[in-house]
Amino acid sequence: MIREVPVATIDDVRPGTMLMVQVDGTDILLVNLEGRLHAVQGICSHEYFELDKGFLTADSLTCALHLSRFDLETGDALDPPAELPLVKYPVTVTGDGEVVVELPEGPIPVNG
Repeated sequence: MIREVPVATIDDVRPGTMLMVQVDGTDILLVNLEGRLHAVQGICSHEYFELDKGFLTADSLTCALHLSRFDLETGDALDPPAELPLVKYPVTVTGDGEVVVELPEGPIPVNG
């Protein structure tokens, strides 16, 4: 069963920015790359570190702790030491600008 969870408005996540939100105690990072929204687990899959403290480069996200880089399209780890991908969550924007993340009922999946 899937639930649609409103987490922000599109005005909260302008192009080129990131926003960390929490759902049921789980950090989810919203990233706006050139108007395309991505929602990924907010904690690095290698070691506990908040990814909103990292930086964006082209279509990837780099963790500031050990410089592991992740592809935002797939979630794949591109550079070590991270080996596990980031879990991606489907995200949409409603007609009135609300950002909605689709999550399973129960525990939210994360890697790491």
